[in-house]
Amino acid sequence: MGPRAVIVGPPGAGKTVVGQLLADHLGVTFRDTDTDVEDLAGKAISEIFTGEGEQAFRELEERAVARALADHDGVLSLGGGAVLSEATRERLVEQPVVFLSVGISEGARRTGLSTARPLLAGVNPRATFKALLNARLPLYRQVATCELDTDDLEPHQVAEHAIDGLRTASPASE
Repeated sequence: MGPRAVIVGPPGAGKTVVGQLLADHLGVTFRDTDTDVEDLAGKAISEIFTGEGEQAFRELEERAVARALADHDGVLSLGGGAVLSEATRERLVEQPVVFLSVGISEGARRTGLSTARPLLAGVNPRATFKALLNARLPLYRQVATCELDTDDLEPHQVAEHAIDGLRTASPASE
């Protein structure tokens, strides 16, 4: 059957919080593939990046996403870079995908440009965040069933809009 909804978006978009609220509303479970990757590796994502590098992380992420899409029937949140994988994008074609977008200023504020987020660490994390958004935006839009701008909304409002977006995109989803 697959997930009721798949949440994608950049760091700071609210994928985890909104995904949990959406799952509660739909009466289903919530799952985050970042947690799945950490469980597979037996270590934190930042440790995977540091020890094995981004490529090793992306391979684990692709496996975790494939497994979750196959066996999870609730709300599924993907890591911000999961859409970089062509195989993952192909797996998302028939899925109800909600893209949570966030602007550069708001995303930077929400993430605090945290060093816990490996791709935002470095000399100029704001410029890195901007480059990340610019590179991934077309990929998020390619897989999205609906797109929601989260900048001026509280998480519960985003979840409500997601429910409406999913209904509009697929009337049988509710």
